[in-house]
Amino acid sequence: MSFLYDTMTTKLITAANADEHIKLLYETAFPEGEQIPWEDLMRLVEEMPLEFTAFYDEDEFIGFTIIYLRTSYDWFWYFAVREDLRGKGFGQQILSLLIERQKGRTCVLDMEAIEQPVSSACMEGERPDGLQQSRSSSQTSGNRQQRIRRHAFYLRNGFRDTHVYRTYNDITMTIMMLGEGVFTMNDWDELVGELKSFWWPDDIKEQPIGS
Repeated sequence: MSFLYDTMTTKLITAANADEHIKLLYETAFPEGEQIPWEDLMRLVEEMPLEFTAFYDEDEFIGFTIIYLRTSYDWFWYFAVREDLRGKGFGQQILSLLIERQKGRTCVLDMEAIEQPVSSACMEGERPDGLQQSRSSSQTSGNRQQRIRRHAFYLRNGFRDTHVYRTYNDITMTIMMLGEGVFTMNDWDELVGELKSFWWPDDIKEQPIGS
């Protein structure tokens, strides 16, 4: 299947036109702990300045992005490509198109940091579900190589790592930034505060770095 800009089409997604293909990709592309429940996400699409875009090669669905449009910077919230199309350049071309579209704007995104904290259960060689496991002290999940590749992908595309970190439910996130300016913990606090005014689950707990 060819993928060229002149054959690519996009569609803005709303609660009214989101289909099962988009929902399935959303629910399988991200760890459960990083997902907003679909029903809540559809509500946020209607209530927040979110640009939810689906990408197609002619009529074939490729993936989607969700960008939170803000005054000071745009937040690349979600970015997913169909699993069977990953590693074939589709994500690169979608990101290139987004960067061109947002030209002149500062853009930020959060992603899982390469190094992850270790819970006490993992340190003892036992998973939270009671099964035995063997993990190093700097790695709590099996996707470290995936995190390294994702980090390198954004660096190649002009993003820089701000080394601003937050840990929620044993997952440490770092901020990647494209464009002018700096991103601080105060900026992250402001962003989280905005999100909390629309939605925030009771089971997300922030942990101090190094705890």
